[in-house]
Formats: sequence, structure tokens, C-alpha cells
Amino acid sequence: MRKTALITGASRGIGRACAVAFANAGYDLHLNCIHSAESLTALAGELEASYHISCRTHIGDIGDFAFAEKMFAQISHLDVLINNAGISHIGLLQDMTPEEWGRVMLTNLTSSFYTCKCAIPIMLAQGHGRILNVSSIWGNAGGSTEVAYSAAKGGLNAFTKALAKELAPSNIQVNAAAFGVIDTDMNNCFSPEEKKALQEEIPAGRMGTPEEAAALLLQLAQSPDYLTGQIITMDGGFL
Repeated sequence: MRKTALITGASRGIGRACAVAFANAGYDLHLNCIHSAESLTALAGELEASYHISCRTHIGDIGDFAFAEKMFAQISHLDVLINNAGISHIGLLQDMTPEEWGRVMLTNLTSSFYTCKCAIPIMLAQGHGRILNVSSIWGNAGGSTEVAYSAAKGGLNAFTKALAKELAPSNIQVNAAAFGVIDTDMNNCFSPEEKKALQEEIPAGRMGTPEEAAALLLQLAQSPDYLTGQIITMDGGFL
């Protein structure tokens, strides 16, 4: 049986690059996004034609547990779950509304609880599985004016470590990739001058690419079973 992966937030950035990388590696795919139905459908068609794999799309808010349950009802086999959906919020904490805080937490942290809750029974029945959480260096160190995002990613790191211990006896590995500055639409909030200044702070002298992030996640999906509970950082030497 061909391996199957589910990728949330798959319409652009790291998620889209993951879809291409895993399709190229021969995985059947389930792709999720909340808004870009047309883009995701087009991507699925391209991947099926280019790599001769099966690719199903699921349009909806992964931060809604009812949607998550409905999506997983259509998935009978799952080797790899990639929790990639995420949003950022830049600004002073004192200016942030409770609604904005809640949305960041729901999308960046709680949604991973929802997907894992639904995916674990499938993986337990199979006797194996991989859960990969897309985190951030701000989850390791914290970022000024990104307190909510940092808190959510820090929570995701702790979630990863704890769940890995819980699932290790069942041959389900749980790891996270903490990325530095990756050149995605999420960073379009910065001006060209701000991007240039940011890149000058990175020892590698540039932002990472979504393709590099996807390559690391594919490696983690194919890593030895003994690798679990780890937060793997890739940031060009930034921190």
C-alpha cells in the first residue's frame, strides 16, 4: 500500500512545498486549507498528473473540531500527519484583543490537538504513524511583538515532547521542526527594507525557502523510529 500524508495549510508556503515534496516521494495526499479552494484544487490536479498519486482536498477551518472530525471520517489510512496551518500576529501585546489572541492560539496550537485526536486512532489501528508539527524559533526563544505566536509555538513544542512520550510505546513518532525566517507570504508584512535588515542578522545571509523546510519535514517522516520527541531547528544559524 502506498503511504499517505495529510498536510494542513497546504495551499501556499511550507504546506504547498510539502505537498510537492511528498507527492514526489510517492505519497498519496490529503490537503487542507481554509480559504484558497481554487488554488488547492489546482495544486491537487497538478500533483496527480505529475506524480501519479491520489490527492484529495479538504476545504475548511482546521480550528473547528466539527470540520476536523468530518475530514478524518474520509481518511481510512494515514502514515504522516503534518500540522502546518498557522497564522501570525505582529504588534504589542497590550494592543491585542482577546479575539485576536484566541484566533492565534486556535490556529497555531489547538488545531493540532484536534488533528492528533482524530489521527491517533487511525495510527493505533495500523500500528505505526508519524506526526510532524511545524513550529518556529520563536517557540524556542520568544519574539518581541509576537508574544501570542511565540506562546502558541512554545506550547506546540511542549505538546510535541509530551505526546511523543505518550505514543512511543505504540510506534507513533512525534517531532517538530522549528523554522527560522522562511520566505513565505506570512513574511510579506515586512517592508523590503525590514526584510533586508532581517536577512543581515541571519548568519546564512538569507531567508530559508519553503522547499528547504519541506525537505526537512520529508526527512523527519522517513527518519529512524527511535527519533521522537525532538524539536529540530533550522534557522540559518539565526539563534
